[in-house]
Amino acid sequence: MTKALYATMPDGRAVEVYTLDNGTLRAKILTFGAALDGLFVPDRDGKMENILSTFDSLEARLAGSQYQGEIVGRYANRIAAAEFTLNGKQYHVTPNEKNGNCLHGGGEFSRDLWQANPIDDTSLELTFASPVGAHGFPGAVRATVRYSLQGGALVIDYRAESDADTILNLTNHAYFNLAGQGGILGHILQIDAPHYLPIDASSIPTGELRPVEGTPFDFRQGKPIGLDIGADDSQLTQVGGYDHNYCNPRAIEVYEPVTGRRMSVTTDLPGVQFYTGNNLPAPHTAFCLETQVWPDSPNQWPGQCLLRAGEIYKTTTRFDFSAE
Repeated sequence: MTKALYATMPDGRAVEVYTLDNGTLRAKILTFGAALDGLFVPDRDGKMENILSTFDSLEARLAGSQYQGEIVGRYANRIAAAEFTLNGKQYHVTPNEKNGNCLHGGGEFSRDLWQANPIDDTSLELTFASPVGAHGFPGAVRATVRYSLQGGALVIDYRAESDADTILNLTNHAYFNLAGQGGILGHILQIDAPHYLPIDASSIPTGELRPVEGTPFDFRQGKPIGLDIGADDSQLTQVGGYDHNYCNPRAIEVYEPVTGRRMSVTTDLPGVQFYTGNNLPAPHTAFCLETQVWPDSPNQWPGQCLLRAGEIYKTTTRFDFSAE
Protein backbone atom coordinates (compact mmCIF):
# COMPACT_ATOMS: atom_id res chain seq x y z
CA MET A 1 0.00 0.00 0.00
CA THR A 2 1.11 3.52 -0.76
CA LYS A 3 -0.27 6.82 0.46
CA ALA A 4 0.13 10.24 -1.14
CA LEU A 5 -1.33 13.72 -1.10
CA TYR A 6 -3.91 13.87 -3.90
CA ALA A 7 -5.19 17.44 -3.64
CA THR A 8 -6.38 20.14 -1.27
CA MET A 9 -10.04 20.90 -0.61
CA PRO A 10 -11.28 24.49 -1.11
CA ASP A 11 -11.32 24.82 2.69
CA GLY A 12 -7.67 23.76 2.92
CA ARG A 13 -8.11 20.17 4.08
CA ALA A 14 -5.85 17.56 2.49
CA VAL A 15 -7.27 14.81 0.29
CA GLU A 16 -5.19 11.63 0.33
CA VAL A 17 -5.01 8.82 -2.19
CA TYR A 18 -4.21 5.25 -1.19
CA THR A 19 -3.11 2.61 -3.68
CA LEU A 20 -3.76 -1.06 -2.96
CA ASP A 21 -1.96 -3.68 -5.06
CA ASN A 22 -2.03 -7.46 -4.60
CA GLY A 23 -0.22 -8.33 -7.83
CA THR A 24 -3.49 -9.15 -9.62
CA LEU A 25 -5.55 -6.00 -9.13
CA ARG A 26 -4.66 -2.42 -8.27
CA ALA A 27 -7.11 0.05 -6.68
CA LYS A 28 -6.84 3.77 -5.97
CA ILE A 29 -9.02 5.15 -3.18
CA LEU A 30 -9.53 8.77 -2.17
CA THR A 31 -10.41 10.05 1.28
CA PHE A 32 -12.82 12.41 -0.52
CA GLY A 33 -16.13 10.53 -0.60
CA ALA A 34 -14.22 7.31 0.15
CA ALA A 35 -14.14 7.19 -3.64
CA LEU A 36 -12.86 4.25 -5.63
CA ASP A 37 -10.89 6.42 -8.04
CA GLY A 38 -9.26 3.71 -10.12
CA LEU A 39 -9.44 -0.05 -10.55
CA PHE A 40 -6.81 -1.65 -12.77
CA VAL A 41 -7.69 -5.11 -14.06
CA PRO A 42 -5.81 -7.34 -16.57
CA ASP A 43 -7.34 -8.32 -19.91
CA ARG A 44 -6.87 -11.69 -21.61
CA ASP A 45 -3.32 -10.68 -22.60
CA GLY A 46 -2.43 -9.47 -19.12
CA LYS A 47 -2.70 -5.78 -20.03
CA MET A 48 -3.65 -3.72 -16.98
CA GLU A 49 -6.20 -1.00 -17.59
CA ASN A 50 -8.40 1.24 -15.47
CA ILE A 51 -11.97 0.01 -15.92
CA LEU A 52 -13.60 2.94 -14.10
CA SER A 53 -14.87 6.25 -15.39
CA THR A 54 -13.27 8.82 -13.12
CA PHE A 55 -11.52 12.23 -13.05
CA ASP A 56 -8.01 13.57 -13.55
CA SER A 57 -8.19 15.97 -10.61
CA LEU A 58 -10.18 16.93 -7.54
CA GLU A 59 -11.21 20.15 -9.29
CA ALA A 60 -12.74 18.15 -12.14
CA ARG A 61 -14.51 15.89 -9.67
CA LEU A 62 -15.93 18.79 -7.69
CA ALA A 63 -17.13 20.45 -10.89
CA GLY A 64 -18.61 17.47 -12.69
CA SER A 65 -19.09 14.50 -10.39
CA GLN A 66 -22.09 12.27 -10.85
CA TYR A 67 -20.91 10.28 -7.82
CA GLN A 68 -18.24 8.40 -9.83
CA GLY A 69 -16.80 5.76 -7.51
CA GLU A 70 -18.02 7.55 -4.39
CA ILE A 71 -19.76 6.05 -1.38
CA VAL A 72 -23.31 7.37 -1.28
CA GLY A 73 -25.48 7.74 1.82
CA ARG A 74 -27.18 8.09 4.09
CA TYR A 75 -29.70 6.81 1.62
CA ALA A 76 -28.51 5.64 -1.79
CA ASN A 77 -30.93 6.32 -4.64
CA ARG A 78 -34.15 8.34 -4.27
CA ILE A 79 -36.63 9.26 -1.57
CA ALA A 80 -39.88 10.63 -3.03
CA ALA A 81 -40.60 14.29 -2.27
CA ALA A 82 -37.60 14.22 0.10
CA GLU A 83 -39.72 13.05 3.03
CA PHE A 84 -40.59 9.93 4.97
CA THR A 85 -42.22 8.92 8.25
CA LEU A 86 -40.43 6.95 10.97
CA ASN A 87 -41.94 6.03 14.34
CA GLY A 88 -44.86 8.31 13.61
CA LYS A 89 -42.73 11.39 12.91
CA GLN A 90 -42.31 12.93 9.49
CA TYR A 91 -38.80 13.86 8.37
CA HIS A 92 -37.91 16.29 5.60
CA VAL A 93 -34.54 15.66 3.98
CA THR A 94 -32.56 17.52 1.33
CA PRO A 95 -34.45 17.90 -1.98
CA ASN A 96 -31.50 17.95 -4.37
CA GLU A 97 -33.33 17.09 -7.59
CA LYS A 98 -35.43 19.52 -9.62
CA ASN A 99 -38.53 17.38 -9.03
CA GLY A 100 -38.11 17.68 -5.25
CA ASN A 101 -36.79 14.20 -4.58
CA CYS A 102 -33.80 13.46 -2.37
CA LEU A 103 -31.03 11.69 -4.29
CA HIS A 104 -28.20 9.86 -2.52
CA GLY A 105 -28.94 11.43 0.86
CA GLY A 106 -28.21 14.91 -0.45
CA GLY A 107 -24.65 13.91 -1.28
CA GLU A 108 -23.40 14.05 2.32
CA PHE A 109 -21.25 10.91 2.34
CA SER A 110 -19.94 11.61 -1.16
CA ARG A 111 -18.89 15.24 -0.79
CA ASP A 112 -16.84 15.19 2.41
CA LEU A 113 -13.61 13.68 3.71
CA TRP A 114 -13.41 10.27 5.35
CA GLN A 115 -10.82 9.17 7.90
CA ALA A 116 -8.55 6.46 6.48
CA ASN A 117 -7.15 3.55 8.48
CA PRO A 118 -4.86 1.15 6.58
CA ILE A 119 -5.39 -2.46 7.68
CA ASP A 120 -2.64 -4.11 5.61
CA ASP A 121 -1.16 -3.83 2.11
CA THR A 122 -4.41 -4.97 0.48
CA SER A 123 -7.09 -3.56 2.82
CA LEU A 124 -8.12 -0.01 3.65
CA GLU A 125 -10.82 1.08 6.06
CA LEU A 126 -12.46 4.52 5.94
CA THR A 127 -14.81 6.03 8.52
CA PHE A 128 -17.32 8.86 8.39
CA ALA A 129 -19.40 10.40 11.19
CA SER A 130 -22.74 11.90 10.24
CA PRO A 131 -24.21 14.09 13.01
CA VAL A 132 -27.80 14.14 14.23
CA GLY A 133 -30.03 15.92 11.74
CA ALA A 134 -27.53 15.94 8.88
CA HIS A 135 -29.58 16.64 5.74
CA GLY A 136 -32.65 16.10 7.92
CA PHE A 137 -32.02 12.45 8.82
CA PRO A 138 -32.55 11.25 12.40
CA GLY A 139 -29.77 9.85 14.57
CA ALA A 140 -26.01 10.26 14.61
CA VAL A 141 -24.51 7.62 12.31
CA ARG A 142 -20.96 6.33 12.25
CA ALA A 143 -20.19 4.42 9.05
CA THR A 144 -17.17 2.37 8.05
CA VAL A 145 -16.29 1.08 4.60
CA ARG A 146 -13.50 -1.42 4.01
CA TYR A 147 -11.99 -2.01 0.57
CA SER A 148 -10.06 -5.27 0.22
CA LEU A 149 -8.27 -6.94 -2.67
CA GLN A 150 -8.64 -10.70 -2.41
CA GLY A 151 -7.05 -12.52 -5.35
CA GLY A 152 -9.00 -11.40 -8.40
CA ALA A 153 -11.74 -9.76 -6.34
CA LEU A 154 -12.49 -6.34 -4.91
CA VAL A 155 -14.57 -6.70 -1.76
CA ILE A 156 -16.43 -3.78 -0.17
CA ASP A 157 -17.64 -4.28 3.41
CA TYR A 158 -20.02 -1.72 4.92
CA ARG A 159 -20.70 -1.32 8.63
CA ALA A 160 -22.62 1.36 10.51
CA GLU A 161 -24.54 2.11 13.70
CA SER A 162 -26.81 4.89 14.91
CA ASP A 163 -27.70 6.29 18.31
CA ALA A 164 -31.37 6.59 17.27
CA ASP A 165 -33.72 4.79 14.93
CA THR A 166 -32.97 5.88 11.37
CA ILE A 167 -32.89 4.71 7.76
CA LEU A 168 -29.73 3.64 5.99
CA ASN A 169 -28.78 2.45 2.53
CA LEU A 170 -25.12 2.59 1.49
CA THR A 171 -23.54 1.71 -1.83
CA ASN A 172 -20.57 2.47 -4.07
CA HIS A 173 -21.41 4.39 -7.24
CA ALA A 174 -18.65 3.06 -9.51
CA TYR A 175 -19.06 3.60 -13.26
CA PHE A 176 -17.58 0.60 -15.10
CA ASN A 177 -16.30 0.09 -18.63
CA LEU A 178 -14.58 -3.28 -18.92
CA ALA A 179 -12.98 -2.20 -22.20
CA GLY A 180 -11.38 0.76 -20.42
CA GLN A 181 -12.80 3.28 -22.90
CA GLY A 182 -15.41 3.72 -25.62
CA GLY A 183 -19.02 2.60 -25.48
CA ILE A 184 -20.50 -0.09 -23.24
CA LEU A 185 -23.41 -1.20 -25.43
CA GLY A 186 -21.48 -4.27 -26.64
CA HIS A 187 -20.88 -5.56 -23.09
CA ILE A 188 -22.80 -8.78 -22.41
CA LEU A 189 -24.84 -8.38 -19.23
CA GLN A 190 -26.65 -10.99 -17.17
CA ILE A 191 -28.90 -10.00 -14.28
CA ASP A 192 -30.76 -13.11 -13.20
CA ALA A 193 -33.71 -11.37 -11.57
CA PRO A 194 -37.40 -12.08 -12.27
CA HIS A 195 -38.67 -8.55 -11.58
CA TYR A 196 -37.69 -4.91 -11.89
CA LEU A 197 -39.25 -1.74 -10.50
CA PRO A 198 -40.91 0.50 -13.11
CA ILE A 199 -40.63 4.20 -12.32
CA ASP A 200 -42.82 7.27 -12.68
CA ALA A 201 -41.86 10.52 -14.43
CA SER A 202 -39.75 11.57 -11.42
CA SER A 203 -37.85 8.24 -11.33
CA ILE A 204 -39.67 6.99 -8.21
CA PRO A 205 -40.85 3.35 -8.24
CA THR A 206 -44.57 3.03 -8.91
CA GLY A 207 -44.85 0.22 -6.35
CA GLU A 208 -45.27 -2.48 -8.98
CA LEU A 209 -42.86 -5.42 -9.19
CA ARG A 210 -43.00 -5.95 -12.94
CA PRO A 211 -41.89 -9.26 -14.49
CA VAL A 212 -38.93 -8.87 -16.85
CA GLU A 213 -40.18 -11.66 -19.09
CA GLY A 214 -41.10 -10.44 -22.53
CA THR A 215 -39.65 -6.95 -21.93
CA PRO A 216 -36.40 -5.15 -22.85
CA PHE A 217 -35.50 -5.52 -19.16
CA ASP A 218 -34.96 -9.28 -19.39
CA PHE A 219 -31.24 -9.95 -18.88
CA ARG A 220 -31.72 -13.36 -17.25
CA GLN A 221 -29.84 -15.25 -19.99
CA GLY A 222 -27.35 -12.51 -20.79
CA LYS A 223 -27.42 -10.19 -23.84
CA PRO A 224 -25.64 -7.07 -25.12
CA ILE A 225 -26.54 -3.98 -23.10
CA GLY A 226 -27.38 -2.17 -26.33
CA LEU A 227 -29.61 -4.87 -27.83
CA ASP A 228 -32.89 -3.44 -26.54
CA ILE A 229 -31.84 -0.07 -25.13
CA GLY A 230 -33.52 1.71 -28.04
CA ALA A 231 -36.77 -0.24 -27.80
CA ASP A 232 -40.09 1.57 -27.91
CA ASP A 233 -40.70 1.28 -24.19
CA SER A 234 -41.66 4.31 -22.10
CA GLN A 235 -39.54 3.05 -19.20
CA LEU A 236 -36.45 3.36 -21.41
CA THR A 237 -37.31 6.49 -23.37
CA GLN A 238 -38.14 8.63 -20.34
CA VAL A 239 -34.63 8.27 -18.89
CA GLY A 240 -32.63 7.64 -22.07
CA GLY A 241 -31.73 4.03 -21.28
CA TYR A 242 -31.69 1.83 -18.21
CA ASP A 243 -31.84 3.34 -14.72
CA HIS A 244 -33.89 0.79 -12.79
CA ASN A 245 -33.75 -1.44 -9.75
CA TYR A 246 -33.71 -5.21 -10.26
CA CYS A 247 -35.33 -7.16 -7.44
CA ASN A 248 -33.63 -10.05 -5.64
CA PRO A 249 -30.94 -10.80 -8.26
CA ARG A 250 -29.62 -14.36 -8.14
CA ALA A 251 -26.61 -13.67 -10.35
CA ILE A 252 -25.00 -10.58 -11.90
CA GLU A 253 -22.27 -10.88 -14.51
CA VAL A 254 -20.77 -8.72 -17.25
CA TYR A 255 -18.49 -9.82 -20.10
CA GLU A 256 -16.59 -7.59 -22.54
CA PRO A 257 -15.78 -9.61 -25.69
CA VAL A 258 -12.87 -7.53 -27.05
CA THR A 259 -10.69 -7.62 -23.92
CA GLY A 260 -12.12 -10.83 -22.47
CA ARG A 261 -12.70 -9.18 -19.09
CA ARG A 262 -15.48 -10.66 -17.01
CA MET A 263 -16.94 -9.22 -13.80
CA SER A 264 -19.26 -11.03 -11.42
CA VAL A 265 -21.10 -9.14 -8.68
CA THR A 266 -22.42 -10.77 -5.52
CA THR A 267 -24.32 -9.04 -2.73
CA ASP A 268 -26.46 -9.81 0.31
CA LEU A 269 -28.76 -6.87 -0.51
CA PRO A 270 -32.20 -7.26 -2.17
CA GLY A 271 -31.62 -4.98 -5.15
CA VAL A 272 -29.22 -3.67 -7.75
CA GLN A 273 -29.64 -0.44 -9.72
CA PHE A 274 -28.57 -0.93 -13.33
CA TYR A 275 -27.71 2.46 -14.87
CA THR A 276 -26.27 2.96 -18.34
CA GLY A 277 -24.71 6.38 -17.78
CA ASN A 278 -27.50 8.14 -19.65
CA ASN A 279 -26.53 11.57 -18.30
CA LEU A 280 -22.78 11.35 -18.75
CA PRO A 281 -21.17 13.93 -21.07
CA ALA A 282 -20.75 10.99 -23.47
CA PRO A 283 -23.82 8.82 -22.75
CA HIS A 284 -23.51 5.04 -22.53
CA THR A 285 -19.74 5.05 -22.03
CA ALA A 286 -19.99 3.48 -18.57
CA PHE A 287 -22.52 1.52 -16.54
CA CYS A 288 -23.33 1.18 -12.85
CA LEU A 289 -24.44 -1.82 -10.82
CA GLU A 290 -25.31 -0.26 -7.46
CA THR A 291 -26.17 -2.88 -4.85
CA GLN A 292 -28.87 -1.51 -2.55
CA VAL A 293 -32.23 -1.78 -0.87
CA TRP A 294 -35.02 -0.66 -3.16
CA PRO A 295 -35.46 3.02 -4.09
CA ASP A 296 -37.95 4.95 -1.94
CA SER A 297 -38.13 2.05 0.48
CA PRO A 298 -38.62 4.44 3.47
CA ASN A 299 -42.05 5.17 1.98
CA GLN A 300 -42.88 1.93 0.17
CA TRP A 301 -40.89 -0.94 1.74
CA PRO A 302 -39.74 0.53 5.09
CA GLY A 303 -38.59 -2.75 6.58
CA GLN A 304 -35.73 -2.95 4.10
CA CYS A 305 -33.89 0.17 5.26
CA LEU A 306 -34.69 0.54 8.97
CA LEU A 307 -31.70 0.68 11.31
CA ARG A 308 -32.68 0.57 14.96
CA ALA A 309 -30.63 2.37 17.60
CA GLY A 310 -27.82 0.14 18.82
CA GLU A 311 -28.13 -2.36 15.97
CA ILE A 312 -25.27 -2.97 13.54
CA TYR A 313 -25.73 -2.38 9.83
CA LYS A 314 -23.57 -4.82 7.87
CA THR A 315 -23.49 -5.66 4.20
CA THR A 316 -20.91 -6.86 1.66
CA THR A 317 -20.60 -6.51 -2.11
CA ARG A 318 -17.96 -8.44 -4.02
CA PHE A 319 -16.65 -7.83 -7.55
CA ASP A 320 -14.81 -10.85 -9.01
CA PHE A 321 -12.71 -10.37 -12.14
CA SER A 322 -11.32 -12.79 -14.68
CA ALA A 323 -10.30 -12.73 -18.36
CA GLU A 324 -10.84 -15.28 -21.07
